[in-house]
Amino acid sequence: MKMKKFGGTEKVVYDLVKPIADEQGYSIWDVSFEKEGAYWYLRVFIDHPDGIDIEDCEKMTRPVNAAVDAADPISQAYVLEVGSAGLERELNQPQHFAETLGMEVRARAIRPINGEKEWIGILTAYDTEQITIQPEEQEAPVTLPLADLSYVRRYVTVEF
Repeated sequence: MKMKKFGGTEKVVYDLVKPIADEQGYSIWDVSFEKEGAYWYLRVFIDHPDGIDIEDCEKMTRPVNAAVDAADPISQAYVLEVGSAGLERELNQPQHFAETLGMEVRARAIRPINGEKEWIGILTAYDTEQITIQPEEQEAPVTLPLADLSYVRRYVTVEF
């Protein structure tokens, strides 16, 4: 995994929708433009300190759709989705890691590293090349190269 750098369509859309989100009190967590099967999907993931519900997504969808349609940066047909970044959101930008320092994360390796493929623990450090996690069951922290990871996500335990 590499730190995501906004470029091309995603950067254009981010720049279009960020002022809309700011005006309505939301933040843009991520923008993705991906082909799945026969369809292209433009996904805008939003966040808010109080959480996101379906009404928030609906509230953002219309102005986002209008802004993207007016600017017309995408030549092919696509499906627009505005959604929550989610509790176990993926971390793929430097600000994501900065906001998550001191919180629990789950990291999954592409292939085993020292016999392990998954770690859950507190994110204690990061840079553009690696992260450091303090797993609960280990004394020593684990430093993992981002290039060897398939993902890093926030980890949330829900108790009933």
